[in-house]
Amino acid sequence: MKSSNIIIACIGGIALIIFSLILSNAYKYKYRVNNTINVTGNAKKDFESDIVKWSADYSRKSMDLSQASEQLRQDRELVKQFLVGQGIDAKEILFNAVNINREFSYHSDGNGNSYNTFTGYSLSQNVSVESKELDKVDNASREISTLISQGLELSSNTPNYYYSRLEDLKLELISQASDNAKQRAENIAKQAGSSLGSLVRADLGIFQITGQNDNEEYSYGGVFNTTSRNKTANITVKTSYGTN
Repeated sequence: MKSSNIIIACIGGIALIIFSLILSNAYKYKYRVNNTINVTGNAKKDFESDIVKWSADYSRKSMDLSQASEQLRQDRELVKQFLVGQGIDAKEILFNAVNINREFSYHSDGNGNSYNTFTGYSLSQNVSVESKELDKVDNASREISTLISQGLELSSNTPNYYYSRLEDLKLELISQASDNAKQRAENIAKQAGSSLGSLVRADLGIFQITGQNDNEEYSYGGVFNTTSRNKTANITVKTSYGTN
């Protein structure tokens, strides 16, 4: 009986020691996890677009399809001559396929019967330009409306601006935002009388591109401005650092 009690006591003692070790490790782990500095780094840069895309639409309408087609062909030549005259390379001018629609007017008589009348063929075509000659395309997009005086039914769209080295810019800003986050964390640790440890976690924020001096709001999915020639890129990096 005495031997059994001793064995039970030993087992209980060992169990108590193991339980104490588990609690101790859990406390150390909790302390280690909570003893972190969480900061968000930010970086932004102003830049100018180096690619412009612009398009315009023109149309003709006639009861005779061949006549409307010939008129549209003449319009196409006028548009091309105008753009080339503005200094735009002919290779950068793209004429898309012609759209042909049969148009009708709808009526109803006094008895409630409806019918339609053929009013002619409507032909339309889109012309687009993609170029690195931003000034020339900008000027052409503003001046092309002068062709209306020559009989063209033309509508010019707003130019869109892009940047060919966007990935390089993004990598540059990620590096700067990461450095900014680390500097902030180091300042916090220093003011707290500690020193910065190793990086525990880093999460990349949304890459945002807005027009310079515009009051555009950032969105959850990211803003990608194409209407402004001069833009501002912004990115954030959320980090967690341990302390020593």
